[in-house]
Amino acid sequence: MPESILAVRGLCKEVQDASGKLAILRDISFALGAGQTVAIVGASGSGKSTLLGILAGLDIPSSGTVQLAGQDLFALDEDQRAALRARHVGFVFQSFQLMPNLTALENVMLPLELAGVSDARAQATVMLQRVGLGERLQHRPKVLSGGEQQRVALARAFVVQPDLLLADEPTGSLDHATGAAIMDLMFALNREHGTTLVLVTHDRQLAQRCERCLTIEAGTLAEAAV
Repeated sequence: MPESILAVRGLCKEVQDASGKLAILRDISFALGAGQTVAIVGASGSGKSTLLGILAGLDIPSSGTVQLAGQDLFALDEDQRAALRARHVGFVFQSFQLMPNLTALENVMLPLELAGVSDARAQATVMLQRVGLGERLQHRPKVLSGGEQQRVALARAFVVQPDLLLADEPTGSLDHATGAAIMDLMFALNREHGTTLVLVTHDRQLAQRCERCLTIEAGTLAEAAV
């Protein structure tokens, strides 16, 4: 295992608009070790979600490098990046991104089945029990509360035991109490699995729970004390 699970060097992202080139990210560099918890904060439009997409290899930088588990993401083609993500990365989104036609159990089984895991049902069941949904295995998302749907999303992300979990405003659509419970669970799973946790959030209280806080301002990066 490399010293850093994620290493970002000189990352820039520019887009073309009617007025010319617009710099979204400028010379971003940082490295994350195994098991770290990191918050990425900043105003709307500062480039937080763009950075998260590039870290996952879902978006392409204009320049710079991202090394995930020791491999240069952008030296790989799209299929190779997808395969690397499947081995090392989990995702949690504000909007849950569950498959509406699948049960909670089937949603959590899906990444295991795609990876060819033989006992996907058993592993998914154990993980749903871990997040407190052992009685909701056969329920589809539409009959689950927002907090329950986010628990399914957490179970789906952690069931593959990722080295890196990327979470984009994971409590943004939840009430305060439910969001706090979800974050307690996310940090507990982070400790249990040794997963590096990267959160994009507007919530300063949530950011303060992380070991590091990276602030994006006008596309540049500053690290704040926590």
